[in-house]
Amino acid sequence: MALVVRSVAQLAGISLSLLGWVLSCLTNYLPHWKNLNLDLNEMENWTMGLWQVCVVQEEGGTQCKDFESFLALPAELRISRILMFLSNGLGLLGLLASGFGLDCLRVGETRPGLKKGLLILGGTVFWAAGVATLVPVSWVAHVTVQEFWDETMPEIVPRWEFGEALFLGWSAGFSLLLGGCLLNCVACVTQAVPAPGPYAVVETQCHRQHLEMKKARLKV
Repeated sequence: MALVVRSVAQLAGISLSLLGWVLSCLTNYLPHWKNLNLDLNEMENWTMGLWQVCVVQEEGGTQCKDFESFLALPAELRISRILMFLSNGLGLLGLLASGFGLDCLRVGETRPGLKKGLLILGGTVFWAAGVATLVPVSWVAHVTVQEFWDETMPEIVPRWEFGEALFLGWSAGFSLLLGGCLLNCVACVTQAVPAPGPYAVVETQCHRQHLEMKKARLKV
């Protein structure tokens, strides 16, 4: 029963982390971090991401243009690019480490200490990836709120609002944090149980032979 619970918790943790990593990659490249609705032209909407700005028109479709200069971007967008790249890389590293640490995978089943270390490493890396996702998303959201309520700007000037990618990024960050926390808890609280296989059978047979030889010596 303990093995089943442990395996289910491991699969739940890595599934949440995988979901968070996929959402984080989508958040990085979607041009919907900010939305701008023009009151003077309701048929035209503007969206902005980390890499490009797009104009959505009901009749002409969507037209996007990449940012030409990295240094010309606002500070929050420059740092967000770096942190989102870091989050995507850490998420991939966490998937590799925690994947090899799963009990259902027979790689390294004779070394439970190594598999436990891989699970802890994967969970910790997922934590770092979650933080690296939440920081830029929350920063851009904070700047957007400040600019929206800026009293120095005339009321006639359109204001940027939250885009769908921000909510996607928050979901990604919390999924990575929760998945990493679950993997770390499983690795630290429960004891690693070797997966059933030929190595486990051989080890059991050797243990039985050792007990039989010990009993025979005692009888003599």
